Order: sequence, then C-alpha cells, then structure tokens
Amino acid sequence: MSELKAELAAGPESRTALPSVVIRFAGDSGDGIQITGSRFTDTTALAGNDLATFPDFPAEIRAPVGTTFGVSAFQINFGARHIETHGDDPNVLVALNPAALKVNINRLKKGGSIIVDTGSFNSRNLKKAGYDENPLEDGSLSDYNILEVDISRHVLESVKDFGLSQKEGLRCKNFWVLGLVYWIYGRDRTDTVNWLKAKFAKRPEIAEANIAALNAGHVYGEAAELSDSIGLFSVAPAEMKKGLYRTVTGAEALAWGLVAGSELAGLDIFFGSYPITPASPILHSLAKLKQFGVQTFQAEDEIAAICSAIGASYAGALGITSSSGPGIALKGEAIGLAISTELPLVIVNSQRAGPSTGMPTKTEQSDLYQAVYGRNGDAPLAVVAAHGPGDCFEAAIEACRIATKYMTPVMLLTDGYIGNAAEPWLIPSMKDREPFKVTHETNPEDFHPFDRDEKTLARKWAIPGTPGLEHRIGGIEKEDGAGHISYDPANHQRMTDLRRDKILNIANDIPKAKPEQGPETGDLAVVGWGSTFGPISRAVANKLSENKSVAHIHIRHLWPFPANLEELLKGYKKVIVPEMNDGQLKTVLRDQYLLDAIPVTKVTGQPFKISEIEAAIDAALES
Repeated sequence: MSELKAELAAGPESRTALPSVVIRFAGDSGDGIQITGSRFTDTTALAGNDLATFPDFPAEIRAPVGTTFGVSAFQINFGARHIETHGDDPNVLVALNPAALKVNINRLKKGGSIIVDTGSFNSRNLKKAGYDENPLEDGSLSDYNILEVDISRHVLESVKDFGLSQKEGLRCKNFWVLGLVYWIYGRDRTDTVNWLKAKFAKRPEIAEANIAALNAGHVYGEAAELSDSIGLFSVAPAEMKKGLYRTVTGAEALAWGLVAGSELAGLDIFFGSYPITPASPILHSLAKLKQFGVQTFQAEDEIAAICSAIGASYAGALGITSSSGPGIALKGEAIGLAISTELPLVIVNSQRAGPSTGMPTKTEQSDLYQAVYGRNGDAPLAVVAAHGPGDCFEAAIEACRIATKYMTPVMLLTDGYIGNAAEPWLIPSMKDREPFKVTHETNPEDFHPFDRDEKTLARKWAIPGTPGLEHRIGGIEKEDGAGHISYDPANHQRMTDLRRDKILNIANDIPKAKPEQGPETGDLAVVGWGSTFGPISRAVANKLSENKSVAHIHIRHLWPFPANLEELLKGYKKVIVPEMNDGQLKTVLRDQYLLDAIPVTKVTGQPFKISEIEAAIDAALES
C-alpha cells in the first residue's frame, strides 16, 4: 500500500477535502525554489490531480542574497477539476525569508495561509528586505493564518549526521519545507526520494541529507498537530481522459512537436540556435533527441544560427531556429533571405517582456507586430501561436506542415509563461496522424528553381548536387520561374505579388474560426491568442454560467487569419481583445477588417488573472 493510501486509510476524516488549491513557494534564488516547485508538481501529477504551474524568477544571475531583487517563486494550481491557469490568488504562501514575504504577500488571498521560516527573520534580513519592523510581530499579517517554524534550525538538526557545513545543510531547507507541505496535502514522498537518489547518484551523502530533511519536515507536520492550526487537506484525483500521461513543459512539448513534424514530413531536423532566455530550453531538449535525426548547432550568434538553418533547408533538411524578441530582431535580414529564396524554415519566437533586453524572465506577447510585419520590404510569412504547454506540440507540427507545403518561413510564437509552465499531458499516438511527406524535385527536364505548384504557389525544392538540377538562389530579386537575377520592374511587381498571394492562400488551408465556447453570434466576443487562452476560457465559462451572451474565440493562425474570421467577429455587437502587450492583435484586426475591437491590455510581465478578464467582460457588456 502506498504511503498516501495508508495515510488516508488511517484517518481521511482529519483532512478537509478541497476542489483545488493554489500554492506559491517563494524564497531567495539560492533556496532551490524552482526544484521545490517542480518536485511538488511531479508528485501532484502522480496523485492524479490536474494542474498548471507558473515559475516566476529573476533574470539576474545572482542578486544580493536576501534582497527583494533575488526572490524566486513557483506557483502551482492543482485540483480535482479541470485546471486551466496557474490560479489567480494563492491560498498558501511559503516564504523562506523576509524578502520573499514582502514581494509576494499582496498576491495572497485574504484569509490565506503563510508558512514562514522564522530562522531567517533576523534584523539583517529584515533590513535587506526593507522592513522597518518584523511583520510577524507588528500585526500587519492579521488577515492571514500564519504557521511560524524555525525551519533553518530544524533542517540543520535533521542533517547534522551527514558532516555538512552549515551552508551546505541550509541548502536542504527546500526539501524540509517540501516534506512539510507533502504532509499538509497528503502527498507521497517516494517519487521525490527516488529522484534525489538518481540526481545525486555520484554524491550519495547529498542525496541522503536531502532525504533526511524531507522526512524531517514530514515528521514535523505529523507531530505539530497542524490540523488545529494551518489545517490538513486532501484533493481528490481529477477526472481525465484515459491514457498515458506525463508532466510536460512548453519547451519540451515544442521540441517534441518539431521532431514529430519532421517525421511526418519525412525530413531530418537541423536546429541552429543561439542561447537566450526563455528560448534556450528548446535547444536543450532537442539536443537529447539525436536518435530522431536531430542535429543541433549552438552558433556564435543569432545571425549565424538562422543562416545555418537556412543552409540546411537549402540542402534538403528542415531548418529550424529559435530565439526571443531581441534575437529575432538580429535574425531579421536572414528571415528576409529565407522569404526571398522561398525555403522552408521554422522560426520559434519565445516571447518575453521588452523592449531591448527588457525583463528576460518575465512573459509578454509583444512580438506580434515583429512576427507579422517586422522585416524590410514586403516580406510576408505565416505566423502560428501555441496556447499552452501541451499545445506547443500541435502548434509545432502545424508550423512544420505549412513551412514544407508552402516553401516558406513560419514564425511559431510561444512565450516565457508557456515555455516554463508545466501541465499533465496525454501522450499522443502518432499512428493516426496524416503524413505530409516532402518530395524533392529530381526531374531535370525543363527544370527551373522557381517553377511553382499551381495550387499552393510553392516553388520546387531541389537538393544541390542532384544531377541536372544545378541552380542558384539568393536574396537579390530573381526572374519569375527562371531564378535569374532580374531588375525588371514588372517582374519585381509580379514576384512581390506571388510571395504575398502564396502566404494569403494559406488561409484556405487552415481550420475555420469558431467559438471555443459560447454562441456564434451575440453581445460579446472575447478574442485571444497565445497564452491568454487559459484565463479567457475560464472567465468566459464563468460568465456563461451567469447567462451572459459572451463567446471565446481563440486565434492560432495569426497570419494569415482564418478565411471566415471577419464574418465570425462581425456577428457580435462588441469584440474585446485581452493580450499581454499594448494592443497589437487589436490593431491588426482593425487593419484587416475595420473592426472596432476594444483592447484589454496588460504589460506587467505577469499573466492575466481570470478576475481581470471577468472584469473586462462585465465592463464591455455594461458600457
């Protein structure tokens, strides 16, 4: 019998059943908060709950210890029902030092619980955090339920037999508090123990010390009669579609989707990239997939990265590159080269807060203009966006399909929130997927490199070195069909029109837009894209339960738009567009359809809350 089952069998009546819980772990960047959150996430997934996470950490490599600049946090929403966001306001805040409390206290729901390490609330740390008085003593936390534990002292006591220094011993603090939270929510420690043994296989004393801390925190919870103070809780498994699940981040799912897309196209992958937050995990994930014909190349800069991918596509592979906004800007000229040469290329843009280097670890959706318009000349390409961690898999396959079918670069948009967040993912079967096999040109008779397919307007793809198909391509304008350099005015007009029409024609090859929920006509449409999917979906569901005439329309294909989008949107009296930028999709919709879309903007580096979308819906319906 598992530990959890034995515990519930011994006394489930002592636990309060909850439909869902939001916990936010917070501490200094050196406290291992992200590991704490990821271990709690995996254990929660094994318990059968649905979940969504939000890692929220600073960009500085190492801010001064104990300051508000160095606070790292990890929020998880888990429940017995379908979970669509990381949760608005936490029910529980775990604060491992005063700075973590100060940065996060205003997020906590009134009446929520706080677990604090009193051992870190000394005068030095309080001063670093900017407190004039100890908040644990001045009554400022009277709206909350506080569990004060000298975690630092307890963890040093629990690891004293392992010969660790005080500094090394305190590094186990995150596992002590994890053991305590496991006890509060009835979680099994087995998976975490196994993970520690594997993680520190070459340093077994470190593994054993962390396991001792984990167990000590759990035992503390058992002995401290928490049911009389902070409470003990249970969250039943969620009802989910049967199948094999695993926890997946957006970056992992996107990497696997690129591999699946290349398999469906019958091509090898060449991934040329340069490290940048938050796109780097895609490179890390793909580098582990060499068995699928994936070649990864860490270039010396962004320009070299994309040019190597273009070269790979010229040679017959599927060239892929990735970056974030500043890196995409550097790739701009080369993107134009891929458009001019009409080669397939997938460009992953993991958006973050800008401009320039902005806030590298904070999320935003402000590269839509860059994706749709951001090149010199009339240089159109297709733009696709993922809406969540698991959806990155599907969006990546779609980007590969469009790129190879239409011989064009495709911008695949994700963002820092999607890339770092995790959720349970039903591992899909590939056997029922429709392949989109690529056929390279081999017939030398009357071959011209810019001959086109009449339906897709895609040019022929001939691999260099194929006998009789010798040809050249480049960024200088070429003669229609022949590919020879041409400055003829009429030819340039014709080639510009062809490149435009080829991309616009994709609108006929993508699913028609339809409401995700709500009526096909009515008072209000809430239009979203990317990672706003979760909060919009929940907010619209809540308003539909109040009998409001509101619909949720999500746009995956951002350029070109679905062919029926204008007709669909004009069926509503009002359209609002929540997005984490200053109103970019709103502007594109107005530009294309002369639609008086109302912006609902947020540029804070933080995802939308459900309550914010609900307030925007109410305001739009009442105005």
